[in-house]
Amino acid sequence: MSIDTDSPPGRPSDRFTTWLRHDLPASIVVFLVALPLSLGIAVASDAPIAAGLIAAVVGGVVVGLLGGSPLQVSGPAAGLTVVVAETINQFGWKTACFITVGAGALQIVFGLSRIARAALAIAPVVVHAMLAGIGITIALQQLHVLLGGASHSTALQNIVQLPGELTSLHGDDFFIGAVVIAIMLGWKYVPGKVRVVPGPLVAILVATVLSLVLPGNVERIVLSGSLFDAIGLPDVPSGNWGAVALAVLTIALIASVESLLSAVAVDKMHTGPRTNFDKELVAQGAANMTSGLLGGLPVTGVIVRSATNVQAGAKSKASAFLHGIWVLVFSVALAGLVQQIPKSALAGLLIVVGIQLVKLAHIKLAHRTGDLLVYVVTVLGVVFLNLLEGVLIGLLLAFALLLWRVVRVSVTAGPVAGTERWMVSIDGTCTFLALPKLSAQLSRVPAGVDVLVELSVDFLDHAAYEAIHDWARQHENNGGTVEYVELGTARMAAALDGPPVRGKARGLLDDVLRPWRKEDDGNPITSGVAAYHRTHAHVVRPHLDELRNVQNPHSLFLTCADSRIVPNVITNSGPGDLFTVRNVGNLVPAQGRDSSIEAAITFALDELGVDHVVVCGHSSCGAMNALLTGPPQGPGLGDWLKHARPSLEQFRQGHPVAWAAGEAGFGAVDQLSIVNVAMQLETLHFHPAVRRAIHERGVTVTGLFFDIGSARVLEVGRDGLSEISDAELSALAEAVGAHAH
Repeated sequence: MSIDTDSPPGRPSDRFTTWLRHDLPASIVVFLVALPLSLGIAVASDAPIAAGLIAAVVGGVVVGLLGGSPLQVSGPAAGLTVVVAETINQFGWKTACFITVGAGALQIVFGLSRIARAALAIAPVVVHAMLAGIGITIALQQLHVLLGGASHSTALQNIVQLPGELTSLHGDDFFIGAVVIAIMLGWKYVPGKVRVVPGPLVAILVATVLSLVLPGNVERIVLSGSLFDAIGLPDVPSGNWGAVALAVLTIALIASVESLLSAVAVDKMHTGPRTNFDKELVAQGAANMTSGLLGGLPVTGVIVRSATNVQAGAKSKASAFLHGIWVLVFSVALAGLVQQIPKSALAGLLIVVGIQLVKLAHIKLAHRTGDLLVYVVTVLGVVFLNLLEGVLIGLLLAFALLLWRVVRVSVTAGPVAGTERWMVSIDGTCTFLALPKLSAQLSRVPAGVDVLVELSVDFLDHAAYEAIHDWARQHENNGGTVEYVELGTARMAAALDGPPVRGKARGLLDDVLRPWRKEDDGNPITSGVAAYHRTHAHVVRPHLDELRNVQNPHSLFLTCADSRIVPNVITNSGPGDLFTVRNVGNLVPAQGRDSSIEAAITFALDELGVDHVVVCGHSSCGAMNALLTGPPQGPGLGDWLKHARPSLEQFRQGHPVAWAAGEAGFGAVDQLSIVNVAMQLETLHFHPAVRRAIHERGVTVTGLFFDIGSARVLEVGRDGLSEISDAELSALAEAVGAHAH
């Protein structure tokens, strides 16, 4: 049977070589990280020490064989320690194992039902806060162990009893734990080659050696027999099945969410096959059933081990499988070494792990997105109540915040600067909940004035429509006028046609371009102008008003007259940005052969002071097709295309740009179009006005090619084609900004 069903295709010998070169070394690194963490999580969960090792073995072997995530590593996780400790405290260890089996069965049902992705719908801020709350709880518990005492059942008791614990500090335990904390926090600063060895392993080894060498009496881990002696079937609960069912559901949900979120994060770390979430959830369920039946802790996908696996160079699930085997071999053959580890060393390890679950990046993100209240409330709920109640409170608060954001609407009313006209702006979701704010703003409008009502709403119910309509009718009866501009997807005219629905979002084509192509019985230009006046004129009016007496374009943009090219759209620019010249074939005749092009170049460079000169060709160009198949003779098109004959000659001679275009998959006509752009750039570089502007002002000359079918714009150089990168876009934006200022 193949261990890795998701490995890259190839011969069995190739797969074996991949396992040997990549997965085997990675599995050893992951094993070294997983071993101390598994022991520490068992201690933090108040479970038998061997239960952590059993869960690590099962997580590696079972999920390694059945899982749907190629590089995720599973085992006992810090995210479940709190709920597992509560479960053990309430039901006892053997019944807790039965609950783990039940949670695994429920996870398999989730996976077979193909609802795995639904778990990802939980607000990330709640998940981040849940992990932070768990981390704080673990740190508070283990701080008492670090000081030589015992942790208490609640976070409040741990806080209240902490001063007393400090006064009776057990120096030996504290020193050992402090060494572990110092090594783990400082490990990222050691040289790269040394850092190949996992920090947790180094910390536990150093602490164990120190505890054996230095005088003192530290408390150590106790294993009752071998790993096989710890294996035992769970006990069926004798009653209280409602609480048992709740515990099963809690563990199943938390384990599923943590595993799926971890799989998503791991997928972002590598370029190999993606996770099959349903398959992964079934594998996690099978692992939990197996672990529970054998007397192990619950299993989840663990981001710490998974990230280590990716960084160590693993290529398939074989690494996760082998790491489980190494944990098994160590637990059976070297169990005596485990019993030499001080409890305070594991406490120090868990304190660092707990602190690292509270991520500053998550707090900053919650603050930026306005979810900080949800984060704080969830953390407090998890720490001072319990995990399930804390998460439920966080989800309810997140839903309430979402509802408030969705239904809120912005309504403003005020005079338009420099005129006697008023504007009422309504933006958002306009429902009956907005009536108080809506009526308050509408009441501010003076009687008898002209009013422009700008509606940028995606939902308009009958109550809001009626309020606006009744106000408008009354305002017009008092001598005023009301004009509507509807930029949103919900329309006033459709408000009475049926139940309110959220309008379908319209894109750039619908809002800007499509009205000019609209089928119309009359003149499409005049109907388009009417639509422009109705929907967009007032938006661009303030900007155009600033340009009424002066233009300050940043670029001379020379392109083809083809109707499919819209320069401002493909360059994401607006009125006043481009000084545009269009002709058939985007040609720049040699100096003195076309006075129109000469005038445009001279005016743009000397009078307008543009910083960029751009030539833009395009795919499926009719002019280039005519040139390639034989241009018509005589006046008109034939005479004009004579200016493009140098491009045709260079194309036939194998210009480097033509070769590059062919390699990129473009046909002959498009290759000629790209060569033509390169030749126009050559002509521009020899033009005296352009040459002078380049020398004196650093003007840039750029070639572009617009592939109509893919809506993609490429840059044409003298030797080839290139994608326009973000860095180039940023540099261009800075140059444009400097020009504007």
